[in-house]
Amino acid sequence: MKAAVVREFGKPLVIEERTDPEPGPGQVRVRVEASGLCHTDIHAAHGDWPVRPTPPFVPGHEGVGLVERLGDGVTHLAVGSRVAVPWLGKACGRCEHCRSGWETLCESQVNTGYGCDGGYAEKMLAWADFAQPVPDGVSALDAAPLTCAGVTTYKALKVADVRPAQLVAISGVGGLGHLAVQYAKIAGARVAAIDVTDDKLRLARELGADIVIDARTQDVATELKRHGGAHVALALAVNPAAFAAVYSGLRRGGKLVMVALPAHGTLEVPIFDTVLNGTSIIGSIVGTRQDLAEVLQLHAEGRTEVIRETRPLTAVNDCIAEVLGGQVKARIVFDLGSEG
Repeated sequence: MKAAVVREFGKPLVIEERTDPEPGPGQVRVRVEASGLCHTDIHAAHGDWPVRPTPPFVPGHEGVGLVERLGDGVTHLAVGSRVAVPWLGKACGRCEHCRSGWETLCESQVNTGYGCDGGYAEKMLAWADFAQPVPDGVSALDAAPLTCAGVTTYKALKVADVRPAQLVAISGVGGLGHLAVQYAKIAGARVAAIDVTDDKLRLARELGADIVIDARTQDVATELKRHGGAHVALALAVNPAAFAAVYSGLRRGGKLVMVALPAHGTLEVPIFDTVLNGTSIIGSIVGTRQDLAEVLQLHAEGRTEVIRETRPLTAVNDCIAEVLGGQVKARIVFDLGSEG
């Protein structure tokens, strides 16, 4: 099989031939049809974060494909089933977090494309209990971005307890943000979309955003406050300054949900204002298996639209450059032979 491999941090990925992996007990082998390019994959390939993966490894945590082989003990999946393989590749199932519905906080978790090989390959392994069945009618190319970009923003809005008629600020209308706009509208919220490119601001409006703010020419906090201030702000732009801008645009009692993970930077929180205004800062990391099932079901019902561009896996390095250059409207998906 072909795979795109990180051999050295910060260097181009190498397309190489590898032996088909064999599933162990509780695993399945998936013939990958599509795999999304997430900014996290770029951080992984560059070794940006304090906890680094170990090269050589195959990135990718938006892999979708058909089950090709079952490991021992797997009975609930069948050969030929389409599954999505998310960031949460495996959790222990026994700790306090797993037992209380917060498996994404499990300290023993294994992350796809980081702690084990991921979806930038023609075939990959997945733990069967965490391989999410994809509903009929949902293509692999659509399911791939939903597997991370979708479930991550969906969960962030859940964590913020978004209510109808609240004002939700979406900072960064890209692979995650274009789906966040749609989930916020499904929840009944008014949406203020913030970005620095004309294409993304236009896309946000097309997807139902009520307010669009061009952070190049408008002061984000001032504009949000002009509309009463945001009840909730999702920080999706990989830029610490964008975090500070939407935090300043919260109304009293508002919540900043931190989702993006810049390689560097901190958020300076004014203690006096935070206390007096009763604001909250919350971290939200991906979503559970149940969250992903709900995201896929919403898409199967026709309630969301995935904006994507397809590329061959061999173009992976050019695609990374496009993402870093801000040239991608929403999500790039590597097409490894899906139905489309």
